[in-house]
Amino acid sequence: MGRRYFGTDGVRGLVGQYPITPDFALKLGWAAGRAMASKIDNPTVIIGKDTRLSGYLFESALEAGLSAAGVNVLLLGPIPTPAVAHMTRAFHADAGIVISASHNPYFDNGIKFFGPDGKKLSDDIELSIEAWLDKDMVIDNPELLGKVKRIEDARGRYVEYCKASFPYHLSLAGLTIVVDCAHGATYQVGPMVFEELGANVIRFACEPNGRNINDEVGSTHPDALQKKVLAEKAHLGIAFDGDGDRVMLVDEHGELIDGDEIVYIIARERLRAGLPVGGVVGTLMSNFGMEQAIVDLGLRFVRANVGDRYVMAELERHGWAVGGEASGHIVCLDKASTGDAIVAALQVLSAVVASGQPLSALKAGMKKYPNVLINVRVQGKPDIQHPAIQAAVAVAETKLAGRGRVLLRASGTEPVLRVMVEGEDHQLVQQLAEMLAQEVRNNL
Repeated sequence: MGRRYFGTDGVRGLVGQYPITPDFALKLGWAAGRAMASKIDNPTVIIGKDTRLSGYLFESALEAGLSAAGVNVLLLGPIPTPAVAHMTRAFHADAGIVISASHNPYFDNGIKFFGPDGKKLSDDIELSIEAWLDKDMVIDNPELLGKVKRIEDARGRYVEYCKASFPYHLSLAGLTIVVDCAHGATYQVGPMVFEELGANVIRFACEPNGRNINDEVGSTHPDALQKKVLAEKAHLGIAFDGDGDRVMLVDEHGELIDGDEIVYIIARERLRAGLPVGGVVGTLMSNFGMEQAIVDLGLRFVRANVGDRYVMAELERHGWAVGGEASGHIVCLDKASTGDAIVAALQVLSAVVASGQPLSALKAGMKKYPNVLINVRVQGKPDIQHPAIQAAVAVAETKLAGRGRVLLRASGTEPVLRVMVEGEDHQLVQQLAEMLAQEVRNNL
């Protein structure tokens, strides 16, 4: 049975349009509570949110629905998504809920769940919740209603957790860092972590008003941070997204360092420090230059489907710790149970301090290959295995001669087939991408 409400990252959409409505959130809280209460006695759920204006609305609705189902609720207030995952484990709660639409504008919102292990819910649990959504909402016994409590020291607990992921014998003293919090969930804890480790922090986009989250700032709009780093003559800049699970960096020259480069820096530093690595997980969209750089370190490299849950699954399957996406979802499984932007940034900063080198030097070992992406509009589900298309792919791969790659991937959100080619020669890459795109148009 397919899922009707849960997508790859919970339930998400435009505020006020079903299912991102208060009545649905109320029913969702009740359904999730009943699904848990049917298997667990006296369950407890943690709720955190980002800084969107609608967070108040959905927090109250979820709280009421969970209480109606007999579930106790612990409220964290505005706090990063990975903090909810951590606090769910720290309090031995039965689930965690995040109210956030991540890097989207303020008029979007979403609801996603973590299990007691601080990882995303399995498909079977989500299906169980959806089954309860089809039932009438009832309160069986008013004496068993859940209680609600606010955790007043949630931010401080998470700050200490993040700091513990940084080597105790190192310090950020002497570093000037611009921290761009996208007016989002990291606006308090992000700067605190780096300041308490000794850095001189210049706060940027740390004044949320409920409507300015991700508004031309943060990891999805790093231009402003790049300019700020140069203007302040800072050693580097750190950009988070609205809910604190994505990170991008900016070096001392104002150059952007994306998730692929961050993963490379972390993996290389672990090797230098003598820590076990084994291999690294990227995605289908990770740059070919990242793959080559990881292999050159003597490590295995595996590509997962796009999405942090797939990166997590591959890491667990291989028993590795480090992986991520170019978008800035970075997973360090020996440090956190999910992608954590602050923890990932600290791993890079430890490399900066330990090596005594600027950030620009640490990324120098990885050369990003030219990349051309062409979106071809299609009708229905495209047949990527069409003989003519596969023949064209074979021709392109022969011309790349093992120093590049071809990817044809159907979009999950719009009717397009993404044709991507990477290689050392930009002109050749452009020619091959255009050839493949035309072949797709001719045969689909």
